[in-house]
Amino acid sequence: MFQKIADQVARFFVGGLFIFSGLIKLNDPVGTKIKLEEYFEVFAQDFGSFFHWFVPYALEIGMLLIVLELVLGVAVLIYYRMRLTTVILLLLMVFFTFLTFYSAYFNKVTDCGCFGDAIKLTPWESFTKDIILMFPVVHLFWYRKKYQSVFYSKEGHIIIAVFTAIFLFLGVYAVRHLPFIDFRAYRIGNNIQEQMQPQEQPIIEYVFEKDGKEVASTKFLPATEGYTYKSSRVLNEDKTMPKITDYAVADENGNDVTQQTFEGVKLFFIIGDVNKTSVDNMEAIRTLVKSLDGKMEMMELTSSTAEQFEAFRHTHQLAVSYYFVDATVLKTIIRSNPGITLWVNGTVKGMWHHNDTPSAAEVLSLVQ
Repeated sequence: MFQKIADQVARFFVGGLFIFSGLIKLNDPVGTKIKLEEYFEVFAQDFGSFFHWFVPYALEIGMLLIVLELVLGVAVLIYYRMRLTTVILLLLMVFFTFLTFYSAYFNKVTDCGCFGDAIKLTPWESFTKDIILMFPVVHLFWYRKKYQSVFYSKEGHIIIAVFTAIFLFLGVYAVRHLPFIDFRAYRIGNNIQEQMQPQEQPIIEYVFEKDGKEVASTKFLPATEGYTYKSSRVLNEDKTMPKITDYAVADENGNDVTQQTFEGVKLFFIIGDVNKTSVDNMEAIRTLVKSLDGKMEMMELTSSTAEQFEAFRHTHQLAVSYYFVDATVLKTIIRSNPGITLWVNGTVKGMWHHNDTPSAAEVLSLVQ
């Protein structure tokens, strides 16, 4: 009786968590790509430069891992080929547990990306999560030979094939457009200046000693009353940090023009590394620029050098003033290169992948 209950708990816990985690990452495969590139750079420094070989394929590797995670979740829920499924599950868990421990112990990657931008975990929280998850995974692996599929083999194959196709389609769609749900601080509706301010002022808890006993208080108690200060800590540390800490814009002379981006109506063309910028829809972008000329201020934000961007701009006839922003910030603002975003007094009103370049009328309708 106990084993049957443990089987069901392990089955639904592992399957549900894998599907939940996978769907969050499937929502934003480009975010997973960026995180994998970060890991590959760290491994290249610590284990060998050959990890640089994987960087150009980070998106494909990320998509494979996301779909595998989702399919494994479905497979566990229907007890599909549990001998094979649980072996793959256990191998993945061993690998990711090592990864999160390595990140936490050596402080290499501060966010594992386990739940994308939806749920941020510290390295040690990620490691703890993997340790907890390891117990039901080991349970399923240990009893793998005793499980019988909920569906017969043919039906099971069809279910797995259909879900694999659906997951691949959704992932590719999210890459070619934008995340279905935006969890980032630059999402539509957010005011960027507000996101650059702390949510709360720090609440400090002080620890004192009096008459041999420790006393905790959010007020600093005076020594004249017999209190001896011992230590202190911030109770709401996670809320004292702004959600955006690295947004800054500079002109070609190095002058800070960040504040100007919050003033009035601004249509930004986000163009990161010009060597990796898609040019498939440049004609649509040029048409948009010409249609809005004189109707609103437009700015190109790039992480490339002035020389590189001048050549790129000349080649594609983009007669818009350009400014410089950190590459990571641009990738955070929008999951598209090039991408387009509309701000009104610092509030995000619109965001478009270059495959969905809007018309001038669509942009203007958002500022009226």
